[in-house]
Amino acid sequence: MDLTPRTLGDGSPRGPGRPRSRRRQVQVGIALAVVLGALGLVLFQGLGNATLYFRNVDEAVAQRDDLGDRRFRLQGIVSDVEEDQAADGVAFDLEWNGVTARVVHRGDPPELFEPGIPVVLEGRWDGDVFASDRMMVRHSEQYKAENPDRVPTGAP
Repeated sequence: MDLTPRTLGDGSPRGPGRPRSRRRQVQVGIALAVVLGALGLVLFQGLGNATLYFRNVDEAVAQRDDLGDRRFRLQGIVSDVEEDQAADGVAFDLEWNGVTARVVHRGDPPELFEPGIPVVLEGRWDGDVFASDRMMVRHSEQYKAENPDRVPTGAP
């Protein structure tokens, strides 16, 4: 019985000991580059969102000059809402700890948006006005407490 390895016409051995072809190496390299690129993008997006600091209205007003036109998140309680029909948005005052800031939000506010509720806005200072383009309404468990018959049994 002959146990010598067989060779191809070019003299290279067959089987598991055969070196990878150049084409296979290129495919593996491309796949690795795609995976690393996707991972880098996910990290960049995650770290970018993590660096948007929260500021209460009183802090943001006090730090307005230092913040400049950098983007950040602003939180406070809504008051004095005015529909801004011409500009497709709303203008309102946001209060926290006795300090008020004027806000102009572009876009439709969430359905729960109304005076007296806490909101978190994303945007930047535009002079003395906070220009917002993203609004998140903070809500409480008040609905369940006021309407226990509307919450199904076993709901968290």
